[in-house]
Amino acid sequence: MRIAPVADVKSKLSAYIAQCEAEGPIVITRNGKAVVVMIAPEDNEDLERIIVGRSPRLRAVLAKSRRSLKAGKGLSHDTFWRAVAARRGKAK
Repeated sequence: MRIAPVADVKSKLSAYIAQCEAEGPIVITRNGKAVVVMIAPEDNEDLERIIVGRSPRLRAVLAKSRRSLKAGKGLSHDTFWRAVAARRGKAK
């Protein structure tokens, strides 16, 4: 992993992209603090995992779900799968 200042990356972006693809992630800094990590996805599936994993919308949904579970509003395993089966029956 390499660490590089944003000014250097801006002036040599193509070289940093090639290096990222060959050697792995590059941490980009501004005023000495990490602000971005440059990652070359291995394939489209990897790209999707990277994007979804950092999605503010998905994080909000997961946080809401965790709060709901802590408040005792979750479903048991069996209840969940009965509800799924019922919905599938209605969809047919």
